[in-house]
Amino acid sequence: MQTAQREHIHEVIRLVDPHAGAAGPAVDPLIRESWSRCVHQHKLDPTRMQEAIILPSQRVREHRERIEEFLSIARHGLEAIHQQVGGLGYCVLLADARGVTVDYLGDLRLDPDLRRTGLYLGSDWNEHLAGTCAIGTAIAAGQALVVHQTDHFDATHIPLTCTAAPIFDPLGHLTAVLDISALTSPQAKSSQHLALQLVKLYAHRVESANFLRWFRSDWVLKLHPSPEFVEISPDYLVALDAGGRMVGHNRAAQLLLEAAHGSCVLGLAFEQLFDLRFNDLGRYLRAMPGERRAVALRGGTRLFLHAIAPPSRVVMPTVADAIALPSPLAALSGGDAALDQQLQRAARLAETEVSVLVTGETGSGKEYLARALHAASPRRDQAFVAVNCAAIPETLIESELFGHLPGAFSGAAPKGKRGLVQEADGGTLFLDEIGDMPLAMQARLLRVLAEREVLPIGATRAVKVDVRVLAATHADLPARVREGRFREDLYYRLAGAHLTLPPLRRRRDLAWLIGRFLGTSGVQLDPAAEQRLLAYAWPGNLRELRNALDFARAMAGPGGTIGLPELPESVLAATSMTAIEAAEPSDGAGEVAGHAGHPPSPEAMLLLQYLRAARWNISAVAHQMGVARMTVYRRMRRWGIQPPA
Repeated sequence: MQTAQREHIHEVIRLVDPHAGAAGPAVDPLIRESWSRCVHQHKLDPTRMQEAIILPSQRVREHRERIEEFLSIARHGLEAIHQQVGGLGYCVLLADARGVTVDYLGDLRLDPDLRRTGLYLGSDWNEHLAGTCAIGTAIAAGQALVVHQTDHFDATHIPLTCTAAPIFDPLGHLTAVLDISALTSPQAKSSQHLALQLVKLYAHRVESANFLRWFRSDWVLKLHPSPEFVEISPDYLVALDAGGRMVGHNRAAQLLLEAAHGSCVLGLAFEQLFDLRFNDLGRYLRAMPGERRAVALRGGTRLFLHAIAPPSRVVMPTVADAIALPSPLAALSGGDAALDQQLQRAARLAETEVSVLVTGETGSGKEYLARALHAASPRRDQAFVAVNCAAIPETLIESELFGHLPGAFSGAAPKGKRGLVQEADGGTLFLDEIGDMPLAMQARLLRVLAEREVLPIGATRAVKVDVRVLAATHADLPARVREGRFREDLYYRLAGAHLTLPPLRRRRDLAWLIGRFLGTSGVQLDPAAEQRLLAYAWPGNLRELRNALDFARAMAGPGGTIGLPELPESVLAATSMTAIEAAEPSDGAGEVAGHAGHPPSPEAMLLLQYLRAARWNISAVAHQMGVARMTVYRRMRRWGIQPPA
């Protein structure tokens, strides 16, 4: 054991020993309280030195799934703060409320050291396991703090300097912790003051973005002590329902209002908290000059107010939270429930910069969905560059993706070449069959995604690029991660959001698809041929369907009719799926139980559809839906779905 570690252990013991007298003045009160908790509540031994705990990928995925939508919102904040501090040796961590790191940005060159010390995806920094640390102690204390070197309880971590701030949801519950950490620091703890302010600033920004997502259909009040900042950077956020009752607040507003009122303020009328009538809020919209928007809290605090009225409500005939699909996405479905659910998620992601991983069987339409996402995004007028990672020879993939300078290698183009990543600058880069990318290229690609820059072969200076990345695969990427064939950090970087396309044999809009592919060619389809097409299993999915209809149209000739003789032999020879299903026993107990006389929800019916299609293989359903197996079991219990005996 090193001398510094031995001395640290002695200092911790001296501090927490009730017979050792007063602690030295150098120990921060927050740190002192945490050390005491570690010994007396968590029963941690100061002499133990425990290496970082990294959870397996499946457990990490479960933690990420619990806050999936929040992660997509927080990602931009993580990238923004990493641009500020990455060059100074810091990595950026986002932990959930349980202290598990669910997102991470760091220098790939330091990858082994970051993983060894726990500054990595999947590390568990809960205080009862890791002792005093920035993430765990921020959770326990509910406030931002710096844990610098010997502030750590466990002597294993004393080289680290870590700064963290908690992020709360609009109901006051802890959602996540934002942390920046460095492997070493030659400076005193006071050198981390700026880091603390920066982490608090970006935690506040992420919290505000999440707040505005929660209450996009309600009154939102922005408040600030200065009229110049009330619109662009409000300190306090409050949400009101249509009746003027408080339904949400950010953490700063919660502390301010509860201090003035003396208790919880959720559910209170607006007039109980502000010296203003709810019906007068309309005067505080953007049209009023900022300096005339002063309001007073009942406790006397004077602030400036900017009110955002709720949008006009549109009653949707489907699920309560459904939104109108952008036309490029709406054009992909003829009414299939499983596909429509994925398109609803895609529509919410279209206007964001979140990386999206699309999975599904070969030919199920992954590139169609990627192109539709691009067409529905703000980048629609820029390039969409598709790269088939399985089709480029391994010896060429580096130069194809990243480009090269003149004469960079034998056979290189004499004028050099821009890579496909640069060609997508300003637009969307679509990486098809990403699961087949060689491991060496995965590391290069991860650097592009992390740093938003590309280094052509032969170059010494990186080139900045602005791309949104969409990826697709038919492979089981989590399985490849476990096998060591795909980088775990790249997987989580690509899967900012996960969309799964159903195979064609499970879709209920096949007749619509057939009609769409035939289009206005004038070719007719007789009932017997249509029935055979509808009964076929379509192992090649959309690609096979298009080829089959092109063949049948050619056989029928212009203006002809497609009958059984015009269909491909593969379709005619196949056993009818309808016949197979008719021969199968009924699912019996495999039904959805409604509750209290109400019919099953659309979500329950959709899950039942997945389960029947997969012959009640829970693992297969979990993979198709992009969730953990335990999530499928939980949803089955929630909706009363019982498998057949």
